[in-house]
Amino acid sequence: MRIGELAAVTGVSPRSLRYYEEQGLVRSARTPGGWRDFDASMVERVLLIQHLFAAGLHSTTINELLPCLEAPPEERTGVMEQLLAQEVERLEAKRRDIDRELEVLRALRRETTTPSAPGA
Repeated sequence: MRIGELAAVTGVSPRSLRYYEEQGLVRSARTPGGWRDFDASMVERVLLIQHLFAAGLHSTTINELLPCLEAPPEERTGVMEQLLAQEVERLEAKRRDIDRELEVLRALRRETTTPSAPGA
């Protein structure tokens, strides 16, 4: 299938699909005319990539995870579990940072908000 067809089926822009290909996340063959020709299996792969991006993962991490996710369970080496655990920890640390920043802003807001004078 051509890039436009893959884009239409997955809802991912052709530009993003070209980026995925540059990053090694998807692959295509080239027609004699130089057009990209994607295998039908790339539909599920692109959707999986979208889910991983939505989870906050970077393309390099996704590139490491894809072979693990596509391998049969008996061939998995534990790399996927380790990468996912690292990503969970990264996101939890990010959440702690955001919670701390929010608390500072809330405290500042409480300190700077002056109550209205009665009867004013």
